[in-house]
Amino acid sequence: MDFFSFLTLAGGIALFLFGMNYMGDSLKKLSGSSLEAILQKLTSNRFKGFFLGLFVTAVIQSSSAVMVMLVGFVNSGIMKLAQTTSILMGANIGTTMTAWLLSTSGISGESFLFRLMKPTSFTPVLAVVGILLTMIPKSEKKNDVGSILLGFAILMFGMETMSGATSGLRDNDSFMKILVMFSNPVMGILIGTIFTSIIQSSSASVGILQALSLTGSIPMSTALPIILGMNIGAAVPPVLSALSGNTNAKRVAASCVSIKIIGVAVVAVVFYIIHGIMNFSFMNSNSSVFTIALVHTVFNILSTIILMPFCRGIEKLSELLIKEKHTEEENIFASLDDRFLAFPQFALEKSRELIGQMAGLSKQTFNGAICISYGFDETVAEKIKKQEKLVDKYEDKLTAYLVKLASLKNTVRESNEVATLIHVIGDIERISDYAYSIVKTARDISVNGIKFSKVAEYEIDILSKAIDDMLTQAVKAIQTMETDQAAEIVPLKREADRMIAETRARHIVRFRNGECSADAGFVFLDLLTAMGHISSHCSNIAVYLLQKDGEATRLHGKKANKLRTYP
Repeated sequence: MDFFSFLTLAGGIALFLFGMNYMGDSLKKLSGSSLEAILQKLTSNRFKGFFLGLFVTAVIQSSSAVMVMLVGFVNSGIMKLAQTTSILMGANIGTTMTAWLLSTSGISGESFLFRLMKPTSFTPVLAVVGILLTMIPKSEKKNDVGSILLGFAILMFGMETMSGATSGLRDNDSFMKILVMFSNPVMGILIGTIFTSIIQSSSASVGILQALSLTGSIPMSTALPIILGMNIGAAVPPVLSALSGNTNAKRVAASCVSIKIIGVAVVAVVFYIIHGIMNFSFMNSNSSVFTIALVHTVFNILSTIILMPFCRGIEKLSELLIKEKHTEEENIFASLDDRFLAFPQFALEKSRELIGQMAGLSKQTFNGAICISYGFDETVAEKIKKQEKLVDKYEDKLTAYLVKLASLKNTVRESNEVATLIHVIGDIERISDYAYSIVKTARDISVNGIKFSKVAEYEIDILSKAIDDMLTQAVKAIQTMETDQAAEIVPLKREADRMIAETRARHIVRFRNGECSADAGFVFLDLLTAMGHISSHCSNIAVYLLQKDGEATRLHGKKANKLRTYP
């Protein structure tokens, strides 16, 4: 194997890895949030969890992605540790599907059907169809399907390139000596673990081994322990992902490692003991793409059968390995996990949930501020201040997370929703700011002994109820993301504007007639101004939500079905 063959091999590996990642990303994008939602379903049924893991991994072609997702779910409190063990086992079997897809490169025969099934025949067709679909404008689903086909064509082309570059290794003495060294089970498992740890994908490492097997010079005695080691190396991505997680996230990673190591240890020990007694003849035969796929699948099935009854034992083992740390109460922002950024729809869903909480908290801040304006209480005022500070934290955390999400390659719809949510977050935060300004006004009223007339108190009470109705509708619109809910804010805004204008006019008349003091007049106008700003920010939220789906025109002329009228 000369220098130029080595360059060809490196290029083939690069194409293979790129194609696998590209295909996997496209599969995840096409699936939207459905697969993540399936994984998120809480279930204590280990068999249901097993089939969920198998199905999802077979679809997105990446057990590492599923494992990292589970780490994120547990880290954010969405799932419990006990719900992940069987899913991890299912993922181990689901990931073997990739090896079977790659095994088509080993099909041989001269008939038309056999030649058509070979990658060299159908890969160019997939590439042409894929590139045509990706060029179709304004059709995101077809673009994703095209990307999947194109990614598969690239990885198959990379595999053919690798096998071509390594074809001369059959007669290479140095290469054969290395293979003999790796036929030692311990060395083979070690090299398989290290290699997969580096590229962080068991599917990719098995695929590369399949490409090398096309040289016809890799015996099963070498391939088998390497495959076992590759299964251990697949646990590296979730371990790296869990390093920044909480205790339970680390326990999920520990479960991944435990399942892999125990499975390999049990299967390897039993197999090599029986092999020592019976001396299996197939161990001296050369491996092929089919036998590698078969060994990969059989090992994971056997490992799952052996370990499935001990799910609870594996959980206890992970708890022993990772001790509980006495930390503060679980962070409410834990669901803003960077692991979920690989699944934009799911990340958006988690963001929407927190934005809904944020909106509800702003509404509480307003209600508390109105209550305190009738009778000031410093303890309540401090509580409202803490709520307002928490809303600020919501804004900082959510905005930073959505900016990260916006920097990724998203669909047009996802990009529009991210932009909308960032605007909505800003308006929610401003609502809490103006609510706290009412608290400051209430403090001035208490300190200066200011008294409102009965009429003024009645007007503030009616107006605050109107603003509260707007906030209630805005919170519903944010939580449901439904345009009908958002559209109903607009007539409420018009009603609030009318009430504020009329209240301001009546107040000026009272002030001119000497019915209220200058101090009372100023703080009364401050209250009206704060509520007017809150009303405007509610309207802004409606505009953004309607514009997200191109329905901003509904802002004009639409009347709410349940419009509340005020005197």
